[in-house]
Amino acid sequence: MTHPDAHRLSVAPMMDWTDRHCRVFHRQMTRRAMLYTEMVTAPAVIHGPKPRLLDYSAVEHPVALQLGGSDPSELARAVKIASAWTYDEVNLNCGCPSDRVQSGCFGAVLMERPALVADCVAAMQGETDAPVTVKCRIGVDDQDPETHLPRFIEAVARAGVRHFIIHARKAWLQGLSPKENREVPPLDHDLVIRMKQRFPDLTICINGGITALTQVQSLLASGLDGVMLGRAAYHDPASVLIGADALWGDAFAPDPLQVADAMRPYIADHLATGGRLHQISRHMLGLFTGRPGARGWRRVLSERASRDGAGLEVLDAALAELQAKAA
Repeated sequence: MTHPDAHRLSVAPMMDWTDRHCRVFHRQMTRRAMLYTEMVTAPAVIHGPKPRLLDYSAVEHPVALQLGGSDPSELARAVKIASAWTYDEVNLNCGCPSDRVQSGCFGAVLMERPALVADCVAAMQGETDAPVTVKCRIGVDDQDPETHLPRFIEAVARAGVRHFIIHARKAWLQGLSPKENREVPPLDHDLVIRMKQRFPDLTICINGGITALTQVQSLLASGLDGVMLGRAAYHDPASVLIGADALWGDAFAPDPLQVADAMRPYIADHLATGGRLHQISRHMLGLFTGRPGARGWRRVLSERASRDGAGLEVLDAALAELQAKAA
């Protein structure tokens, strides 16, 4: 099911963004990259509406489930439940800096508790045949990443994790909002490269501040096993996802107009089952970023897709705006 080396390029789990509709949209631009769900907490999987949280479309493979939590038995229960959905990977979030995450003792605060993370991943591995991976930061608050990050990796690798995705920025849990923490403190890509050199047998992927395929190629050339794209894949998906399959020697590279067209059957099915257009179209606003007519495309979708009864004619109107400018 999983493509070989799917981790060479992946799209980060992003709250409120990388839902199932977004992932289907991204899959029209890359057949190879690993796609991640939004983070789902272990208690939500155990107690919440499972199909709503875990369902996805078969076209999304390879697709990974990201879980949040810090209780090994809860995480194991969540993984056992989710195993019926056959995700290609299960990832533990040790990187999200939001207040909500800290108060629940999961996300980046787990960087301070590597032994607990080791217990968590060991419990998770007992309930799935899929790889269990960890997404982490280089450190939190006053930790020295140079010493703390390798210790964290060693402890978690001893518990059986072979694949780490490292966001190359410290998480500041005190005094910075999650929004500020996207820009401060500075990124340290070189440190992540050194972790690959230090742990050559582990799969080490990098995340943070990567906005172009040329950067992806350069980071892979540095010896890293994979690159995870975040906001660039959401706001300007065509520039970083179309043509990305060349990283696997695959020539798949549709035009953005073909991508919009490929979404039509999926949108039609969604509407036919009572879904609303804007639930999908909101993820498509950035498809033509930088092209003539992009503003008109965004405007039509933003203004009209959330109206009652909005259907494919809104997509057609948005495309007409785009093509009028491009003519």
